[in-house]
Amino acid sequence: MKVWHSYRLRLQRRRWRIRAFRKRRELRAVADRSATIRPDDLLVFSTARNEGVRLPWFLNYYRDMGVNHFLIVDNDSTDGSRDYLAAQPDVSLWHTTASYKRARFGVDWLNWLQMRHGHGHWCLVVDPDELFLYPFCDTRPLRALTDWLDASSIRSFSAMLLDMYPKGRIDAQPYAAGQDPLEIACWFDAGNYAISRNPRYGNLWIQGGPRARVFFRNEPERAPALNKIPLVRWDRRFAYVSSTHMLLPRGLNLVYDEWGGEKASGVLLHTKFLDTFGHKAEEELARRQHYGGSKEYIAYAEGIRDNPELWCSWSEKYINWRQLEILGLMSKGNWA
Repeated sequence: MKVWHSYRLRLQRRRWRIRAFRKRRELRAVADRSATIRPDDLLVFSTARNEGVRLPWFLNYYRDMGVNHFLIVDNDSTDGSRDYLAAQPDVSLWHTTASYKRARFGVDWLNWLQMRHGHGHWCLVVDPDELFLYPFCDTRPLRALTDWLDASSIRSFSAMLLDMYPKGRIDAQPYAAGQDPLEIACWFDAGNYAISRNPRYGNLWIQGGPRARVFFRNEPERAPALNKIPLVRWDRRFAYVSSTHMLLPRGLNLVYDEWGGEKASGVLLHTKFLDTFGHKAEEELARRQHYGGSKEYIAYAEGIRDNPELWCSWSEKYINWRQLEILGLMSKGNWA
């Protein structure tokens, strides 16, 4: 990398950190239990708005994985989820009425919380509709993965976002609070993915799956990115640039092997497409708080009006992480 390019990225990282510091004033502590966080705790960071129906499964899923504490920003929910989260003994909760869009889609808020509370911890940044999978997750807790990453001097771990959906209409089966969403949304696209390299930040850029196939079929290059780096041994000098798609320093994005081998990686099972999706799409379309004038939600709203079904004859039913490894969607690398 040229010296000038490296210098510009350092300046950009400094700007994102200063911006996050300023945005802290938009957050009001509702239940700040961060004083109970121990030096070796595994932390989850998330933003949420009106995700009350998903929260019971979300919290228990990550508790079972070994997460010790949740740090969540509630963006002015109106469905009672704020009260629910505030009552959880392992959750620290902040509330804001500020613009999600002007906080760089929540990135500024979480960058601040990670600067303040995540330093030295393994931090997992996920949305309430994302379920993290990693090699051997059926037999080994998350701590086993982070211990191996520490022993291997690896500071960041990638996961491809895999859209899950039901067979038939996405609104045919009602989802109940506390239910495993994979009981309904258990199908995915095994192929149909395009991968390129971002020359500026060095991260991979992945697109495809049902959102490209259905909602962006005429312009697949506009489909949402599926590459994420959600698990990082955080340092207060770090900063996410765009969601969890890429970070600075740039070296944290090099989560793949450029010489023909395979580095360990995971998958985020994305359970957005349940019967709640139609209402959520209309709400977010009205709010216009998402990237690019909410073009993604415009496509969603138009697509589900015509045909709220993502399943096709090429869809594959989810079994376990080993199936995803065989399909090349995740890898255990040299972790045995």
